[in-house]
Amino acid sequence: MTWRGPDLALLRWMPRISTFFGIVISMYYEDLLPPHFHATYAGCRAAIRIDTLEILRGSLPRRALALVAEWALLHRPELVADWDRARHLQPLESIPPLD
Repeated sequence: MTWRGPDLALLRWMPRISTFFGIVISMYYEDLLPPHFHATYAGCRAAIRIDTLEILRGSLPRRALALVAEWALLHRPELVADWDRARHLQPLESIPPLD
């Protein structure tokens, strides 16, 4: 029997949706609820809820977390849209960085 579902490589891939001040923001296609994104900075990683900005797991330095929170508040609608795209295995859109 041939696999006819989504490409498994795509499911494991975590597209980068934004980068600013050395912080990389990404989102997995296969992630579970609640809607969240991943932030990486200087070897630290955190999964952050889109609606509350609560850290679900991991940690970031205080300054990096403040920048991520500022960026996420500005781009919450785009984050929600990318989460919906990821759930439907559609390509994610880049989100402008924090200036």
